[in-house]
Formats: sequence, C-alpha cells, structure tokens
Amino acid sequence: MRKVIGWLSRTKTSQAAPSRRRRIDLGERPAPYPIYAIGDVHGCLDLLQRAEARIAADIAATGRAGLVVLLGDYIDRGPASAQVLDHLIAPSALGLKRLPLCGNHDDLFQRFLADPDAGADWLGLGGEQTLKSYGIDIHNGTFRQRSRAGTLKALVDGTVPEIHRQFLAGLPVSLKVGDLFFVHAGIRPGIPTEDQSENDMLWIREPFLSDGPKLPHLIVIHGHTPHDAPSPGPQRIGIDTGAFYSGVLTVLRIDGSQVAFI
Repeated sequence: MRKVIGWLSRTKTSQAAPSRRRRIDLGERPAPYPIYAIGDVHGCLDLLQRAEARIAADIAATGRAGLVVLLGDYIDRGPASAQVLDHLIAPSALGLKRLPLCGNHDDLFQRFLADPDAGADWLGLGGEQTLKSYGIDIHNGTFRQRSRAGTLKALVDGTVPEIHRQFLAGLPVSLKVGDLFFVHAGIRPGIPTEDQSENDMLWIREPFLSDGPKLPHLIVIHGHTPHDAPSPGPQRIGIDTGAFYSGVLTVLRIDGSQVAFI
C-alpha cells in the first residue's frame, strides 16, 4: 500500500479546487415535518438499508412523512462504496425524501477522480476499499503499471461512471432549517453560518467539538468524528458511530422540540 501511494505521490501536480458547493437555507421557521439525520455510512450499504427501513417504519407508525438528511462520507473503508452511491442516486424504494450532504471523504474522491496523481493520498484514507468496490485493485500489477506509465486517469475514467461523478459534484455542503444546521464536520465557533469556510464544514474537529457553534439558538447536527455512541455537546449533536467498524449506523429524529434515536 505505501509503495503504491509513494509511486503516485512522486508525480503530484497542483490541483484546482472544485467549485463552491451549495448551501441550502430553508428559512427561519422550524420544519413542520420530522427530520431524520443519518450518520457516516462509509461503504456499508447493508447498514444504510436497515437505517432507511427503520425510518420508513417510523414514518408509517406516526403517519407523518419527513425529510432524510444524510451527513456525508458515503464511501471509503467499508466494502460497498460504489453500491452505496448507486443506492443514493436511485429513487428510494421506500418512498423516502432524501437529501445527501457532502463529507470530506466524498470531496476527496471527487478530487481524486479529477486528478488521480494529485489526489493519491486519498488511497490511504480508505480510498483503496472504494476503488476495490469498482473492481480496481491497487495491488494488482495493471494498476501499478498504469500508475508508472501515467495512464491511471484513463483507468479510473473507464471504470467510475459519469453519474457517480455528477452525484459527488452536486452534493451540497450544508442544510439550515430554522435553528437546525446540518453539516458533515461542524463549523468554526462564533462565525455566522453563511461565512463559514467549506474546508471547516468538511474537516473541523476542535475547537468546534469542545465549544460548539457559539451562535445564538443554533443547534448543529454533524458526523465526521466517530464515537461509540451519539455524542451531544454544547449546541451540537454528533451522530457518527463508526459504522464501518462498529456495525452501528445512527439515525436521529428531530420533530419540533422532540429528539430521539431510532
């Protein structure tokens, strides 16, 4: 693995950043419907399908349809990254209304697809498993030969479908509904949401985890930092429970002032 990354890293070139991602703001009023937030999936299609089944059962039991917000990191580490993207791109078989947000791993994959040589470090963050889900084995001689010959992009371009690239490129970075702010990693404390950097929203841990958003009334729902159980903090709720190693994909339901895990 290190040798493969080394070969690619030697040929790194400057890489243009993708265009700014959408930030969705649905207004200052609270949502008149329940919102279900799903934590980091990381290539675990079976867990995602079970989580969605729980949501569908909850909607059926309450008789109130809601919005499903996925907090990013659909790929890497787990065994079925390509299949997770297929699942999210297709209409929900359960009739769920889904809004997938972008995670840092999803953003890294998009950068890798644009320039595999410049994005080679992604392989060590779980990208190896993602490529394997597309049938590309980085330990295979063909991969190494393509890497050395500078034709790796042609290999990737011929394997990863265009619809997956479009999905990754179109992922918004945040959703604001009333006092709720849904984002992958968190925000920089004390800075208005509209002024947050995209990098912080995809990558930040401290000081956000310790201090929270430090903005009046705002509650941030986020993933990115895994814990054995959901991790509430000051004006925030973290729901990354390490699905790819724990087997637990957390679903948070927010319905007005009521908050529950299902």
